[in-house]
Amino acid sequence: MTAQPKKKTVVESGDGGLGLGLAAFIANGEDLGPIIRHGFESGKPEALTHNLKNIGKKKEVEIEELCRLHYEDFILAVDELRGVLVDAEELKSLLSGENSHLQDVSTALLLKLDELLELYSVKKNVGEAMTKLKICVKVIGLCIECNGYIAEAKFRPALKTLDLIKGCLQNIPVKLLKKVVGRQIPLIKLHIEKKVCSEFNDWLVHIRRMAKQIGQVSIGQASLARQKDEGMRARQREAEEHSHAGPDEHMYTLDVENTDEETTLDFDLTPVYRAHHIHICLGIGEKFRDYYYKNRLMQLNLDMQSSTSQPFLESHQPFLAQVAGFFIVEERVLRTADGMLTESQVESTWETAIAKITAILENQFSRMVMASHLLLIKDYITLLAAVLKKYGYQTLQLIEVLDKSRNKYHQLLLAECRKQVDEVLANDSYEQMVIKKEYEYNMNVTAFHLEPSEVTPDFPYVAPFSASVPDVCRIVRSFVEDSVNYLSYGGDMNLYDVVKGYLDRLLIEVLNDCLLNRMYARSLAMSQMMQLAGNIAVLEQACDLFLLHCAQQCGIPKRIAERSRASLTARAVLKASQNAAYNALINMANSKIDEFMMLLDDVNWIVEEAPDNANDYMNEVLIYLETLVSTAQEILPLEALYKVVSGAVSHISDSIMTTLLNDGVKRFTASAVVGLDMDLNLLEAFADEKFHVTGLADLGKETTFRDCVVEIRQLVNLLLSSQPENFMNPVIRGKNYGSLDYKKLAIICDKFKDSADGLFGSLSNRNTKQSARKKSLDVLKRRLKDFG
Repeated sequence: MTAQPKKKTVVESGDGGLGLGLAAFIANGEDLGPIIRHGFESGKPEALTHNLKNIGKKKEVEIEELCRLHYEDFILAVDELRGVLVDAEELKSLLSGENSHLQDVSTALLLKLDELLELYSVKKNVGEAMTKLKICVKVIGLCIECNGYIAEAKFRPALKTLDLIKGCLQNIPVKLLKKVVGRQIPLIKLHIEKKVCSEFNDWLVHIRRMAKQIGQVSIGQASLARQKDEGMRARQREAEEHSHAGPDEHMYTLDVENTDEETTLDFDLTPVYRAHHIHICLGIGEKFRDYYYKNRLMQLNLDMQSSTSQPFLESHQPFLAQVAGFFIVEERVLRTADGMLTESQVESTWETAIAKITAILENQFSRMVMASHLLLIKDYITLLAAVLKKYGYQTLQLIEVLDKSRNKYHQLLLAECRKQVDEVLANDSYEQMVIKKEYEYNMNVTAFHLEPSEVTPDFPYVAPFSASVPDVCRIVRSFVEDSVNYLSYGGDMNLYDVVKGYLDRLLIEVLNDCLLNRMYARSLAMSQMMQLAGNIAVLEQACDLFLLHCAQQCGIPKRIAERSRASLTARAVLKASQNAAYNALINMANSKIDEFMMLLDDVNWIVEEAPDNANDYMNEVLIYLETLVSTAQEILPLEALYKVVSGAVSHISDSIMTTLLNDGVKRFTASAVVGLDMDLNLLEAFADEKFHVTGLADLGKETTFRDCVVEIRQLVNLLLSSQPENFMNPVIRGKNYGSLDYKKLAIICDKFKDSADGLFGSLSNRNTKQSARKKSLDVLKRRLKDFG
């Protein structure tokens, strides 16, 4: 075979591995691209070309060998194919002949078949015509029957007949008949629809007129129910108040009045039911429901607009009654009209309405200028909320409107109370109230528990307060009652705490402010200012009674309220104002005293001989103090009396000290100090007497009236002592001169001369004694300077 030489040639080529690889790739039918790329990349394309040629020559030899071995089989196969072609031509010719024969034989049969098919077609057409005629006869009969029902106004069977006709409509073969009948069906339905809609529209007009009456009746029933509840709660509170006195057979009684059922709200919905049913039969129930819904919404919108045509105070009751009636009707329709309305539609309508109502109320409330008007409208709103809540509507937004407006209401109420309090305080004479009759006492004292004793006094009775106090108490009680009336709408709050808060505001922002304005107006005399301070003290004590009244109005039993430790912030504020009034009294007294103390300017501070009597200013001051104490003793409590008088005495002491310190006194003598000593003796005697006469000594006060002049007293004692330098001794200073200040003493000692600089002053027989005192005083001056 030629294969062996070829193998040798490959080996001899020097690259036998490449030849074998190419032969294997070609035998397996694989891609020669990688080998060829490798051959060119390695720089040996000649070897690759040589191997490919060798392989091609080898394959040519193999092909020649294969053809030589099988050429006889190829010749036989060609001969067999030629035989097959001859048989195929013979078969084709035979089939063509048979086809021509069959066509000749079947021509007659096809003609008979066409005749038969035509007969079948005629039969079918006749049957179809009879069927169509029966349908037309049936439809015409139904039309005649429907016309009869319509003529007799029997719409229900007429609609059923129309449904039958409509069912047959698609089967009517005659186009003209079908067209006529099809055109009449909607006309007939429209005729029936107009008939029932006319009746329904009449009902719409009627029910809108009735809605206001329906709402008024319902709100009236709610008002009666609320009155019954309030009466029952009042009787319950009364029973609880008297429970400590033992059972009372008449305390608990059954209220048999007004036990009948509530008046039935009678309004007819028959036209709605009838119209709804007919529209369902017409197949347009949804259309009617939409028509009902839209018309009722239109009526509601008109009702909302009508409220703006007149003042809201006058129109709010019919307006809210109309709204209540509308939604009572809607609730009845929802409950009884079998799908006429859905809950979502009613809720949506209510949400739309309540949004408009709240907007109207908020707008109107913002314009209100009188608390009584706002309270009146609030009362009707709470009744509306109670009625609609009973019918299942959410009324929280109405309550929220009232809750938002409570500050506005109380601002108006506080403003009105401020006017009343200002007027009461302006008209008060600030003189103790004289009560001559028992009914006056009960009306002005007992009613407000302003007198701790329950025993009726003898008349005429002089009260510790002026006429403005009972009037203010009436204003406060009225405020509490009005506040509770407004806040009784039942919002999410603690009623007692809220009312207590507004009561605090009244007492602090109104009453206390008015009292302070009156106090600082500088239009009151001393006695009037004292009475004002006394009034504040009484009102401060009355805070507990105001709080008790507040608790009772909020439904808290008295025994529980009395055990409560709650208190008003206003009490502390009034206490502070009371102290401010006392300070104002002290300032007024001090101002008056300053007028008398100006007489100190007339004192001869360099006099040689000691005066025989006290200075004039002290006599004037004591006369004024006598008047001050006697007036204060009648009006003020002892504590206030103590503050005022001690303040006045302290001011006198401070004024003398200030005079000595001022540049107006360049120097003063021992004789002038002796005069001061006489003045102080009178003042201290007066202070001791009044401290005991007024009963202050029984209170155990640590500081007496005499103690208020201790600084000037110690100064006088020091200047008149034989050895002033003892001041620097800590023990003696702590015992006798503890109130004196180093700096003040240094200034005063520089001004102090033991005697006047007369021509023969140094030749006086007192020269020796004065010289010793002068030396001691000089030592004190030097040591004070060193200390400074």
